[in-house]
Amino acid sequence: MELANRIQQVTPSMTLAISAEAKAMKAAGIDVCSFSAGEPDFDTPTHIKAAAKRALDEGKTRYGPAAGEPALREAIAQKLRTDNHLDYQAENVIVTNGGKHSLYGLMMVAIEPGDEVIIPAPYWVSYPEMVKLAGGTPVIVPTTPESDYKITPAQLRAAITDKTKLFVLNSPSNPTGTVYTPAEIRALATVVLETDIYVVSDEIYEKILYDDTQHLSIGAVSPAVFERTIISNGFAKAYSMTGWRVGYLAGPQSLIKAVSILQGQSTSNVCTFAQYGAIAALTSPQDCVENMRLAFAERRAFIFDRVNRIAGLKATKPNGAFYLYVDIASLNLPSIEFCETLLKEHHVAMIPGIAFGKDGTVRISYATDMATIEEGMNRLEAFVKARL
Repeated sequence: MELANRIQQVTPSMTLAISAEAKAMKAAGIDVCSFSAGEPDFDTPTHIKAAAKRALDEGKTRYGPAAGEPALREAIAQKLRTDNHLDYQAENVIVTNGGKHSLYGLMMVAIEPGDEVIIPAPYWVSYPEMVKLAGGTPVIVPTTPESDYKITPAQLRAAITDKTKLFVLNSPSNPTGTVYTPAEIRALATVVLETDIYVVSDEIYEKILYDDTQHLSIGAVSPAVFERTIISNGFAKAYSMTGWRVGYLAGPQSLIKAVSILQGQSTSNVCTFAQYGAIAALTSPQDCVENMRLAFAERRAFIFDRVNRIAGLKATKPNGAFYLYVDIASLNLPSIEFCETLLKEHHVAMIPGIAFGKDGTVRISYATDMATIEEGMNRLEAFVKARL
């Protein structure tokens, strides 16, 4: 069968591919230190699992509304009003099969052939591919370590054309761990308003912040900006619910209705009993989130110091998420070759920066235990020293 042109334009996820290879090596008995997947190593908190088990016992196993369980949509809206100062109601929210699926649904209903979507690089691997699947054109704007890998208002303004429909903002960022300050968010919001475009704010890492860093949702800047903002979020990172596949999109009611129609014809509802676990995640005390954040903070401090003591490597300090973004340019190795050789010779898995739109870099996920981090960094140092 001849495949559709749209899928031939899409690049497979390098993150998933390398994570799968590392898992296969482990299954074969090889001692692999994996820093590839953006997945917390903690189990889902007990009270969240208990809520899902209770839902199963109560028969919450049937089809539900395509837009999500009403109680969960209301809990999400309440969370957005309380935590993010965004005046959403339940009808402004759709529950999706993970945060990734919320962005896919958005692109499918909002982007048409000829539309341009501005994406700062380094970017999460799926942003440009989703735009391509929708028939749109990803407009990649490179950023630098000097700007802490943040797009500036001047860069954003210069990238906007009469075809621009959407700007993708990710703070805290995957892969860099960058967090835009409130002042920087307000400056970008000014450009959004002046140029009459929309912004989707991917806030999946909003709860994982360090050093008194503040997260400001761009839609909270002003009522006018709120009208041009779409929020993507989910439960995977903050609550260690990656396999549960529960995320959400919030925005204008007309947009949410359109995504609901798409979801109704593609996936139907998100797993019903998983949604009851998500309700418990939002409505219960948040100690579990803080406990995980504190563990990530300890790992961040260690790995940042350890990597920057390796001659030939240089990393910027992340203020959020659980990634260290490392400059390997001085080694004169393409990032794919660096990662492939490191995995083959030293059994350490990382993601090459080319997957995020910037060669000469790698992403290290420190969402793993300290023993693995210490051993992995020893192996990384030996690998780099042999090439200097």
